[in-house]
Amino acid sequence: MNSMPEPETFAAGPPRQALSSTVGKFRWVICAVLLLGVTKNYMDRQVIAVLKGTLQHDLGWSEIDYGNLVFTFQLAYAAGLLLVGRLIDLLGTRLGYALSMIAWSLASMAHGFMTALNGFLAARFALGFGEAGVFPASIKAVAEWFPKKERAFATGIFNAGSNIGAILTPLLVPWITVHWGWRAAFFIVGGIGIAWLFGWLAVYRSPEVHPHCSPAELAYIRSDPSEAPRKIPWLRLLPHRQSWAFIFGKFLTDPIWWFYLFWVPDFLQRQHGLALLQLGPPIVVIYLMADIGSIGGGWISSHLIHRGVSVNVSRKTAMLICALSVLPIVFAPRLASTWSAVFVIGLAAAAHQGFSANIFTITSDMFPAQAVASIVGLGGMAGAIGGMLIAKLVAHILQLTGSYIVPFAIAGSAYLLALLIIHGLAPRLDPVSLD
Repeated sequence: MNSMPEPETFAAGPPRQALSSTVGKFRWVICAVLLLGVTKNYMDRQVIAVLKGTLQHDLGWSEIDYGNLVFTFQLAYAAGLLLVGRLIDLLGTRLGYALSMIAWSLASMAHGFMTALNGFLAARFALGFGEAGVFPASIKAVAEWFPKKERAFATGIFNAGSNIGAILTPLLVPWITVHWGWRAAFFIVGGIGIAWLFGWLAVYRSPEVHPHCSPAELAYIRSDPSEAPRKIPWLRLLPHRQSWAFIFGKFLTDPIWWFYLFWVPDFLQRQHGLALLQLGPPIVVIYLMADIGSIGGGWISSHLIHRGVSVNVSRKTAMLICALSVLPIVFAPRLASTWSAVFVIGLAAAAHQGFSANIFTITSDMFPAQAVASIVGLGGMAGAIGGMLIAKLVAHILQLTGSYIVPFAIAGSAYLLALLIIHGLAPRLDPVSLD
């Protein structure tokens, strides 16, 4: 029977610092390429959030219209995660990620040709479906290139690309819009994917055949017990409580990140009177803080594992710290100071990213590598469904009341509830046997 080892055994063996210092570092080059891919992904999806006010003015969109655009993206993203995660398992990480990048970059550029709401809806659907490949492919790449003890940290690093993308977009897009118009913003941001694609195809191979992966580094990567290659049907994943722990965790927490991504620029403009060109500095601060949280959340659990704490306790300790750090966001709509609001939103964004780094990593703790992309796809689909619901909810609340009090209250409570459910369904993060 081939199964993953008990999480509690990961800390055994030679000292981690001594072992990791004697092997190569090329796996971190792979991590850097994944970071750039996630950065591009988030730039494409956030352009419309930065341009919300401009497009509402030029094209006459209501809050409900904008909510429907977010809903359509989430619908396609959910469907894409269900299908694309499985496709990446079948095609492999290198080809699967390349095809995904091509699809979503073309869809991003297509926004610039649209003149009516229905055209934007079609472009958002195509973008959401194509972008669904980024996290299943990235998590699968980490499972292929990193031993378990480094996966949370590696995941935190590439996941920081979501914050880098969210930083670059409000700096780049307003400048492009002022000088060349909003259509150019979609063309330029979408076109960046071509440069990334060349780099990905040049750099990525599996470690077993990669010329820059030394025998010592390969042995370090494969220091966990090996698993026989096999494909895992979705129906074999659903009966397991561990699957539902991840699915429910994503369903509850992913929508909060979508809310930050698609509505925080509007909140700052609406609540604090910021103009388009003034959005940059506050958004930069929020997502710089989120970057720290992304890396820090992964570092906390990895550091605890290095010190001999069990994987179960390490992951959940990090997630609890993050869940508690989100709570102050409930006060954001009541803060008169722009920078006070920015700080509590940034703290919550940092906590989300730290929580996310660990919830992604528990998939590779509990499931064999061949099932990782599929289970991430299922969880991401659940998160996108939650995002669909919050898109409708926030749009109708804003249309009726113009107030962000309820959305921020939901954001503050989601993570503790998610952690409680995860612990209830997977109290020890026991490995799943699919044999």
